[in-house]
Amino acid sequence: MSERDPAVEAALRKASDENGLDPDYRDCVRPLLRDPDGRWPECCGGSCEPCSALLTRVASRTLDLLGTPRKS
Repeated sequence: MSERDPAVEAALRKASDENGLDPDYRDCVRPLLRDPDGRWPECCGGSCEPCSALLTRVASRTLDLLGTPRKS
């Protein structure tokens, strides 16, 4: 999947908006989209901004919107 593909961009934008992810952080989601079934980060409980849990929710929703849900 080409990450700058218009379909990917639209899905990422929609998923970000649905989950309240600031547009400035969308680039943090792109590596997760490139490795949809790889190991994704988990929340460390350190009040990071943005939280890894939010990034993974956005990535998962983006993949769902693209019809390629995460299997891991």
